[in-house]
Amino acid sequence: MMEEALKESDGNFMVYIHPSKANQISKAILRQFSSLLFQFNQTFDGVLLSYDVIETDNQVAKILPGIHPYFCVNLRTKLLLFHPKPNMLLEGKVLKLSQQSIHVVVLGFLSAVITEEDISKDFRYRIKHDKEFFAKKSDKRHRIEVGTFVRFSVKSFDKEMLHISGSLASEETGNLCRLNTNSKEHSHSNRKTKKRKECEGQLEIPEKENDTDHRNKKSKR
Repeated sequence: MMEEALKESDGNFMVYIHPSKANQISKAILRQFSSLLFQFNQTFDGVLLSYDVIETDNQVAKILPGIHPYFCVNLRTKLLLFHPKPNMLLEGKVLKLSQQSIHVVVLGFLSAVITEEDISKDFRYRIKHDKEFFAKKSDKRHRIEVGTFVRFSVKSFDKEMLHISGSLASEETGNLCRLNTNSKEHSHSNRKTKKRKECEGQLEIPEKENDTDHRNKKSKR
């Protein structure tokens, strides 16, 4: 699910700092990492969501010669990254919709669009009381409207624009709340069926011996 696109990563990095910041190394490091937040970074192979500087090594810091002399600080970090890939399942909130598309926000800052061709034919676009929504023909209580949290699959991810193209074509996509409800009902139904079969098995009555078998056993005695 959503967890597949999120990953924690331990990293060892070298940060170059201007000598004027030598007495504020921690602030200088945090400033550099903060400038990388919510952007796709090739080095990290993902969008940086958060970071935690665990340890810095100032002992190996050296002044590098040049017109702009910077010194290097080695540090160890723990990063939280986001990198959605095709066919992964993501979750987000519907911001707006029309017959042609559904617009979703993921993690509060990433935009995703699901176009008409990627919406299951089981969903029918409707307008009721001036309110637009998609309703599933096979499940009338399964609706998608503005404010709904949905689960969708990834078709593609634009790393530069941080834009996701999504799909609502598979059975495991749609209104998140309704999907969870159906999953619980299905699980409960399976447990009831299994329990019923177990009870039926316990009540099975062994077949009675026919008269011929009974006579044969008596004659052997």
